[in-house]
Amino acid sequence: MRDTTPKKSGRTAVWQSIAGSLRSDIAEGRYRPGDKLPTEAELAARFGVNRHTVRHGLAQLVDEGLVRTRRGAGAFVAATPTDYPIGQRVRFHENLIAAGRRPEKRVLHIERRSASAGEARVLAVAEGAVVCAYHGLSLADDLPIALFESVFPLERLPGLDAALAETHGVTEALARMGISDYTRASTRLMAVRATATEALHLHLREGDPLLRSTGVNIDSAGVPVEYGRTWFAGDRVTLTLDGLT
Repeated sequence: MRDTTPKKSGRTAVWQSIAGSLRSDIAEGRYRPGDKLPTEAELAARFGVNRHTVRHGLAQLVDEGLVRTRRGAGAFVAATPTDYPIGQRVRFHENLIAAGRRPEKRVLHIERRSASAGEARVLAVAEGAVVCAYHGLSLADDLPIALFESVFPLERLPGLDAALAETHGVTEALARMGISDYTRASTRLMAVRATATEALHLHLREGDPLLRSTGVNIDSAGVPVEYGRTWFAGDRVTLTLDGLT
């Protein structure tokens, strides 16, 4: 933390004044969590100073945890982490609504491909069997919080890829396949670092911390229907485990 003690002369450093003004803007709701702040050039013009002085003020807010900077993207108001329970039934929209957030999913890619050895083992299909891989981005209040990839056995669920493209929701798509309910059989969590691609989608810096969740969902008969991997932005989500064995 920087020393913010006023100088003995009683005068406040200009960069401290800038930090104070922006702190007030955030407190008053002018900028909300997840919002991008004006550029350094715009702030320099607003306060009549050079960009170095603005950068010094922003660095103070970063030290305080009020602001986060992203290389090449700018400065953003730090978001309050979203509570995200992982239990026997993991439902993205329900979880976020319960946390008081507005959920959104953006489909990045839906493809048919061959199952890897690991995917085949988890889904109980032959290695090389055709699966549907569903890639997307999860957002809370317009802020990206996670990237996901869900893999489904198409021999067991023919037409699921088309259903996903039409519904953009796993629960509804599986319901079209006759699966009215599914539960989480297992979950593994691991801390990883963001790759350049992951950082781009999540508006992070390469190497920033992520939480990777790997899970298997089964139908009412205990048959695997989904193998999912999710990469959560580490500072935007608080994962809670509930009812898992």
